[in-house]
Amino acid sequence: MSMALKAVFKRDLALAYRQRSELMQPMMFFILVISLFPLAIGPNPDTLQKVGPGVIWVAAILSSLLGMERLFKDDYNDGSLEQIMLSATPLPLVVLVKVLAHWLTSIVPLLLLSPLLALFLNLTEPMYWALLSTLLLGTPLLSIVGAIAVGLTLGLNRGGVLLALLLLPVFIPLLIFATAAVEAASLQLPYSAQLAIIGAMLLISLAVAPFAIAYALRVSQN
Repeated sequence: MSMALKAVFKRDLALAYRQRSELMQPMMFFILVISLFPLAIGPNPDTLQKVGPGVIWVAAILSSLLGMERLFKDDYNDGSLEQIMLSATPLPLVVLVKVLAHWLTSIVPLLLLSPLLALFLNLTEPMYWALLSTLLLGTPLLSIVGAIAVGLTLGLNRGGVLLALLLLPVFIPLLIFATAAVEAASLQLPYSAQLAIIGAMLLISLAVAPFAIAYALRVSQN
């Protein structure tokens, strides 16, 4: 990683931890949604175990959308995004580093909370490991695909609702394969095929999305 990319990475981490209240919002939303489900559908362990993986994944997607809009917003408002575009560092690499910083600060805390929340929903150990595997592969996909929509809506006021409308249908295949993997684990069946599909989706997005994000940012900036 070049010095310029390291500087962008360190700056984004420092800005994220400086805005701790905004950093806590996705985590609090994630905890509250998963905590309220057992109260709403009842304490039956079998019911909680059946709906648990879907609940955790839906909560993870909605929580990631809460912090997604800020990904490039501050840089856009203070003019530093324009300076980044004019620099010699390739813009696709810069956006990839920014997405990595966003994933580390917004999504990884949700993964650290997942063992506790899996207990709330009565997930068995095989189900938990399958769920964690899908989250590790799928949540980077949420960040990198979400960044494309963030770039497209960057110049719009109150683009958060439009962002959700654009992204939620895109995340449906990921949600289906992730919950299918956990359901297979609950039946003691192999779930490597579902993980392979999610991994392939992640690799394709890593190859294509940085260029799409860079293009979207240039369009919004113009």
